[in-house]
Amino acid sequence: MSTATPSRAAHAAENIDSRYHPAAGLRRQINKVFPTHWSFLLGEIALYSFVILLISGVYLTLFFDPSLAHVTYDGAYTPLRGVTMSRAYETTLDISFEVRGGLFVRQIHHWAALMFAASIIVHLLRVFFTGAFRRPREANWVIGSLLLILAMFEGFFGYSLPDDLLSGTGLRAALSGITISIPVIGTWMHWLIFGGDFPGMLIIPRLYVAHVLLIPGIILALIAAHLALVWYQKHTQFPGPGRTEQNVVGVRILPVFAVKSGAFFAITFAVLALMSGLLQINPVWNIGPYNPSQVSAGSQPDIYMMWTDGLARIWPAWEIYLFGRYTIPAVFWIAVIMGLVFTVLIAYPWIEKKFTKDDAHHNLLQRPRDVPVRTAIGAMALTFYAIATIMCINDIIAYKFDISLNAMTWIGRIGILLGPPLAYYLTYRFCLGLQRSDRQVLEHGIETGIVRRLPHGEYIEIHQPLGPVDDHGHPIPLEYQGAPVPKRMNKLGTAGKPGAGSWWSADPAEEATALEAAHHEAEVEQRAILSEYQTRVHGTTDGDGKAH
Repeated sequence: MSTATPSRAAHAAENIDSRYHPAAGLRRQINKVFPTHWSFLLGEIALYSFVILLISGVYLTLFFDPSLAHVTYDGAYTPLRGVTMSRAYETTLDISFEVRGGLFVRQIHHWAALMFAASIIVHLLRVFFTGAFRRPREANWVIGSLLLILAMFEGFFGYSLPDDLLSGTGLRAALSGITISIPVIGTWMHWLIFGGDFPGMLIIPRLYVAHVLLIPGIILALIAAHLALVWYQKHTQFPGPGRTEQNVVGVRILPVFAVKSGAFFAITFAVLALMSGLLQINPVWNIGPYNPSQVSAGSQPDIYMMWTDGLARIWPAWEIYLFGRYTIPAVFWIAVIMGLVFTVLIAYPWIEKKFTKDDAHHNLLQRPRDVPVRTAIGAMALTFYAIATIMCINDIIAYKFDISLNAMTWIGRIGILLGPPLAYYLTYRFCLGLQRSDRQVLEHGIETGIVRRLPHGEYIEIHQPLGPVDDHGHPIPLEYQGAPVPKRMNKLGTAGKPGAGSWWSADPAEEATALEAAHHEAEVEQRAILSEYQTRVHGTTDGDGKAH
């Protein structure tokens, strides 16, 4: 029986392959190669965080009731017994105190949401600074930008659902306040969303549908499209030995990459679980139910939305009065800035292409120092984001450090105007300095720290050439290849090769011998390549690699 089953399975597989020919395509996909640089794991963190969000969110939907119907609390949390609240807030308390594991799942859901948004931001920064958005990957940049925007609104809708005082304050200030400030259509949009005046009875159920069904479905579709494009277009890689625009150097999808990805998912889940068990987040029972007449001190949104709150706090009270009775409040301009930021973010690949005229295909990444203008623009954007985010807690800073809140507001206004241009200038100059440092090493070699006195009394430092030398012993300048340039002698292996084996024991003699032979073969190959290059550029070479 044990031999019959495999034979029947093999026969069935043969019949399928003879009709539809999936074997060849499947073999190519299994042999897919992925690079191994650590920064490529940032996107995986976002993916795994989203998976954890889906799992924990399904569990929470079993117990949460998105209703604004008024009830009197009579649950396990004694300080709130007898308090009138919404059914949404009551079920949130029940999940936290009465559902087995409910508080843990609530917190892992919230931490995973923060991790999801943060990893998307950092992943986009890596893509931006390394130029991974260039042709042919503009579509993936657009997808990533849309994922970030959707993650921000998905998180905002999610922490608005409990109907506690903090989330209700954010809902009033952000969604209601900005919506109703939009000229001409703002009032109708507000009534459409809220079903009347704020807060109404419909907003929580509508946010619940968007949070649980609509936005997650769109995010899931965008993630699938993103992964499909990465798979089809091949992964980018950093310049290095053997890496070209036409190949990918790394590990195959099976078994190495699959095992590493599974382990990394387990690590991501473990970190989020540890944070959820040890670090409290969003204790809604300490805040109380939402009351439109109350605002809690020190209110801030989650970190990915703090920059919008910070802009609202430092924006001047500029109101526009039209036709005598029509007013455009100052908060409207925050929505305009958000729209401009999102538009520039999505369109940036084409904006850069417009100025650089670069329409070539790129599979090799760039070092940030090699594109100082783009790097400086990124630093300028990060400075703008950081200042706006810090201004979201200007009231807490003013209170803790006994500073005037008015002074903090003006510090934010001046800082957000002067900080980004200053960051641009400093970053641009810093990148030029790093380029100059790389060129000096390629031309003169690495500083050895050895100082020699010449016969006429001059002191010079000895440099270790990275490549061949001429008849006078002077280094022949090497071309910059876009890869990191060694700056210290230990990068050249002057300290010797590390011992083979683990912390506790050495490798078996056979493995150590084979590894040494492989290193020797690679060294011989590198010398041959260097000799060929030297012969082609500078003429023939002798046994020591010197040109003639």
